[in-house]
Amino acid sequence: MSTNVLRTADGWWVVRDTRAVRIETKAVTTADLLADLAAVRETVREAAASGDTGTAVADLVALSPVTTPCRVIAQMVNYRSHARDSGFTGDIPPTFFRKASGSVSGPGEAIVRPSHVQFLDYEIELGLVMGAPLPVGTVVTEQDLPSYVAGLVVTNDVSARDVQLTKTQFYESKSYPTFTPTGPFLCLLEPEEFAHLLDLRLKLSVNGDLRQDRTLADMIVRPAQALTLLARFQTLDPGDLLLTGTPGGTALKAPPKAVEKVGALLPPALKWKAFFRSQARNPHYLRDGDLITAAIATPDGRIDLGEQRTTVTDAQ
Repeated sequence: MSTNVLRTADGWWVVRDTRAVRIETKAVTTADLLADLAAVRETVREAAASGDTGTAVADLVALSPVTTPCRVIAQMVNYRSHARDSGFTGDIPPTFFRKASGSVSGPGEAIVRPSHVQFLDYEIELGLVMGAPLPVGTVVTEQDLPSYVAGLVVTNDVSARDVQLTKTQFYESKSYPTFTPTGPFLCLLEPEEFAHLLDLRLKLSVNGDLRQDRTLADMIVRPAQALTLLARFQTLDPGDLLLTGTPGGTALKAPPKAVEKVGALLPPALKWKAFFRSQARNPHYLRDGDLITAAIATPDGRIDLGEQRTTVTDAQ
């Protein structure tokens, strides 16, 4: 059975339902913890044997279970529903981009919208946390995926669309501080549980309005293939994080074909001015005070990564 681990300023905790038991470990980073899984297992065993209920999870302030600095890499347009929303047709080449690890924040920390950003968007994504080195040239199969991936996390690939589109700049638009809320739990999977990955359902709501709701079955490039493609040029290490794409339902959507054709005839400055004038009427972009709820779990609860609750605040 999977084990959920929570991180606070005081250390690491094994989560059992609504309670948490501290792990006796000297681990400071996520990589350290993954090298000390014996301590995690011992905590699980001792808590079950002694009946130790520990501390209420609600009384703990969760930090991101992925510590930084680390590599943060993301897949672009990796769900069929998102591809349709984005106006893509035909085959979509697998594409990766980097995010600054300084963008990683806790699951309850506010998302800060920079003063120059008007169109702030959300993207719930399943995060893969590496548990072993992935050297360049590695081929990862479905069978040996557990040898490389230690666990899963909920992430939100927050995006400044006006920066992303006008500059064609993914790195900047997705790397501002607090633009990668992560957690609450690092869900450590047993090898046999990887067979249930496609049952995981991603759900994101804004102020109680369900915006995104898809399972991994909608994914175009699945985790084992993604790691193989990434390993053609990129080394990964324990504790590194791969965001695996977002389903449809984001605020940003491609304009109708007729509008797109007319826009193509305009000079770039006029095209973007017209596009963002239309986007200003879109109520789905994030605003100051919005509450984002994001969760990933299987329907039977076999794997449950917990729920993020983050608010949006404007930079002062």
